Amino acid sequence: MLKTALSNDGVFSITLANPPANALSEAMIERLTNEIETLDEAARVIVIGHEGKLFSAGHDIKEMTARRSDPDNGRAFFEMVMGKCANLMQAVVHAKVPVIAKVDGLATAAGCQLVASCDLAYATSGSRFCTPGVNIGLFCSTPMVALSRNVHRKHAMEMLLVGEELPAEKAVEFGLINEIVDVESLDARVESVAQTIASKSKYVLEIGKRAFYEQAEMSLSNAYDHCAAVMVRNMMARDAEEGLGAILEKRTPVWSDS
Repeated sequence: MLKTALSNDGVFSITLANPPANALSEAMIERLTNEIETLDEAARVIVIGHEGKLFSAGHDIKEMTARRSDPDNGRAFFEMVMGKCANLMQAVVHAKVPVIAKVDGLATAAGCQLVASCDLAYATSGSRFCTPGVNIGLFCSTPMVALSRNVHRKHAMEMLLVGEELPAEKAVEFGLINEIVDVESLDARVESVAQTIASKSKYVLEIGKRAFYEQAEMSLSNAYDHCAAVMVRNMMARDAEEGLGAILEKRTPVWSDS
């Protein structure tokens, strides 16, 4: 279902390994959430990749449809799964380390939501993204949360209302992914970005990532007040003192992650 590996330099790889669909079943959602929330202290960045031609097809349609036979027509199960999926996406956003999506295929519905929830995303030219719920009578309301916070409002509405597959070139234009990478270079490119991030102070990355998402929901004035306070707190950290000292002494900083 999932494959995980932690490199010596702190890159924690999570691979969705249940092809062909890599569906976000209840079990897959629980496992993903647990991996992120119980992250090894040695991890400094997370990379979420996949096996097969689909990054993820989203929720497990067979699993969802089977619960229609429940006495309540599946309502309790649907509420539970949607709640767990929302928790997963928030776990990605609230993770103490940056999370990178690595895509070489199709990411659809909640799979696209997962890509949008990651801090960074890199994809091959053949990758595609879509929120197709409108085509099957089920508007992608929960994927809309991540989508509307990561791409331009009209672009998000286009994806949600039209429901067609978005090519990688458009995904870059929309701001859904950072960069298109050749298939043969994808692993190396993502590894390079991950290692660059992993070389920074873990404390600084955590405080910065948290502040980024906090200020995004505030008014301009409140955002500046909040981030000024974060900046002061950061300045008092040992790693800030070390980093500034390293500049003056013309040497490479040695992080204590504090």
